[in-house]
Amino acid sequence: MPREAPYLALADVLRTRVLAGEWEIGARLPSRARLAEEYGVGRNVVQRAVDRLVVDGLLEGRAGSGTYVRSPRERLRLVRSRHRDRTGGRPRSADARERGGADSWDADTRVGVPAPEAIAERLDLAPGALCVTTRYEFLAGGQPVQLSQSWEPLALTEGTAVVLPESGPLAGQGVVERMRAIGIVVESVVEVPRPARATRDQANLLGISPGDLVLLIERTIYDTRRRPVETADMVVPDRYREVVYEFGVERPAHTAPGR
Repeated sequence: MPREAPYLALADVLRTRVLAGEWEIGARLPSRARLAEEYGVGRNVVQRAVDRLVVDGLLEGRAGSGTYVRSPRERLRLVRSRHRDRTGGRPRSADARERGGADSWDADTRVGVPAPEAIAERLDLAPGALCVTTRYEFLAGGQPVQLSQSWEPLALTEGTAVVLPESGPLAGQGVVERMRAIGIVVESVVEVPRPARATRDQANLLGISPGDLVLLIERTIYDTRRRPVETADMVVPDRYREVVYEFGVERPAHTAPGR
């Protein structure tokens, strides 16, 4: 094995063997001790190589049993778009595109929850200000494919028909439509994507392993006064979904012939 990053080299070797069908889907791999002996490396190198292939979705660990070849699963494409709607000239609902690939979702809303410090900062509120928070679990074919938790300042929606995102006359319509119903016009959305590792709770909900690669997207929605009206943390498992950002291009009013 090469001196530089031996676990990566071993991961490539094992990947080749898996893809060549040496071990069938559902087959158990040799023990780490046996692989370490076969390749003349330490067990820690084998562990890191196997972990890499688990993150890549080729293998799966089963507690107390070993490591197995995983059934291939198509990664759903999640499109994050800021195109404008052709009919109304307004941004499409951020939530509608967010659910791309998911056919259902479960939601749990709580009212009057004090905002944690980080959430309060994103919403430009004092720490502990009361919010409406909703936890979402998005499903595709009954399989969890994304988690999300949104926070809205209670002061904006308290006493209105849209205080509960998933109840009332605009249930499930998304932040844009709900805020418009109470006279608040959404103008922009800011998203900060960053790679992360799944926590134990996230892994349990998504059916992945703790430490698996996920994409954490911090989204904040602003109105025309540049006031934050909602912020959310979205957790997308890399194993099940790929995230694609799509942007529109502003066209000039007049274009010279042939351009």
